[in-house]
Amino acid sequence: MRYNSIFDIIGPIMVGPSSSHTAGAARIGKTARDIFGRQPTNAEITLYGSFAQTYRGHGTDLALVGGILNLHADDEDMVNSFQLARDRGVEIIFKIVPEESDYHPNTARVRLSDSEGSLEAVGISLGGGKITMTEIEGFKISLSGDSPTLLVFHHDRYGAVARVAQALACKEINIGHMEVARKSRGDQALMVIETDQDLTNEIIEDVKQIDHVYSVALLTP
Repeated sequence: MRYNSIFDIIGPIMVGPSSSHTAGAARIGKTARDIFGRQPTNAEITLYGSFAQTYRGHGTDLALVGGILNLHADDEDMVNSFQLARDRGVEIIFKIVPEESDYHPNTARVRLSDSEGSLEAVGISLGGGKITMTEIEGFKISLSGDSPTLLVFHHDRYGAVARVAQALACKEINIGHMEVARKSRGDQALMVIETDQDLTNEIIEDVKQIDHVYSVALLTP
């Protein structure tokens, strides 16, 4: 991967021994939580490769659970994340896949749920606290979370992408990167929109009102 500065190699301020197995894991958990939009009552986490082999020694399990509880990587409560989960009524289940697979070695699949619904996301930790979310609800995407990012779940209809882009343009929001994935023609689809400016609640509400949009999530760096 490409590093922009020496601080990308040193890694972020964090609680834990490893920028990839701890800080990156916390970001994966928190990103899944942010997309879900609320605290879940259940979290099922599947670990692959080196995550699966070293997760206890490197605190990967603590970090993922902490992120799901909305803790940042430098939060001192990270080491108590399992107790916090119990206190908040969040059931945690870990599944381990230690054998070789087609997944990146630092991969976690996170499924969050409550009485209102569920969300499944897959993320990989790249080192230096950097991550890429590679899958959301079955949509194959590439999301770093390094910029303000709008996730627009919608039905695949003509004009839907243009209407969302127009809504952002009307608020003088510039799109730095955008990708669209869909299950099949005319089926459910997802826009991943990274912007140069911060996004306000007003803009989010405007996008929610667009025809064929059924859910919107905002990720902030």
